[in-house]
Amino acid sequence: MEVRTSTIDGVLVFVPTPHRDDRGLFTRTFDTAVGLAHGVDLGPEAQDSQSRSRLGTVRGMHGRRGRGEAKLVRVAHGAVLDVLVDARPGSATFGEVATFHLDDQDFHHLYVPPGLLHGFQALTEVADVCYRIDRPHAPGEDLAVAHDDPDLAIRWPLPVTAISERDRTAGAWRELVARPDA
Repeated sequence: MEVRTSTIDGVLVFVPTPHRDDRGLFTRTFDTAVGLAHGVDLGPEAQDSQSRSRLGTVRGMHGRRGRGEAKLVRVAHGAVLDVLVDARPGSATFGEVATFHLDDQDFHHLYVPPGLLHGFQALTEVADVCYRIDRPHAPGEDLAVAHDDPDLAIRWPLPVTAISERDRTAGAWRELVARPDA
C-alpha cells in the first residue's frame, strides 16, 4: 500500500493495490501497520459509518469543534469528488481547499486529520462512502459551513441535485473563523 501526501498538511492518500482476475478483485481496505508508520492511529474507539448518495448530492462541509476528529474516507461503490478545507487556526495551510477523486476502481483512501472540514459530491448514479472515525459521534460538537460559501469558492463539478436542510442553512466560513470555540 502506497501512501501519498497532499497539499494540505497532514492529509494522506492511501493507495492500495487491487488484485484483479477473472473472478473480480481483492484489495486491502486498510492496514493498521501502514497507518501507524505514517502517524495514523484511529484508536480503540474507532467508529465505522457508511452513506449512500444519489448523483449530484452534496454532503458537507462538516467538521467538529474541540479536538475535532480524524477520519479515513473511501468509496465502496461509485465515485465522488471529495473536498477538504483546512480549518485549523495556525496551520500553514489554513483556509486552503483540496479536492480528491475517490472511486471504486482505484480504491484510494483519504486520511483527514482533526480540524478539517469535509464534504463530497456524488459523481455517479449511486455513491457509497465509508468512514472510519477515531471517536464516537458527539452531535453537540458538530459544525458546518455552506457548500457554496463564496470565500471557499468550491467548484462542484455537477449541479447540486440534493442537499440536507442542515447543509442548506449552514453558516459562513467567515463566521466559523471568527468563533473562538470552533
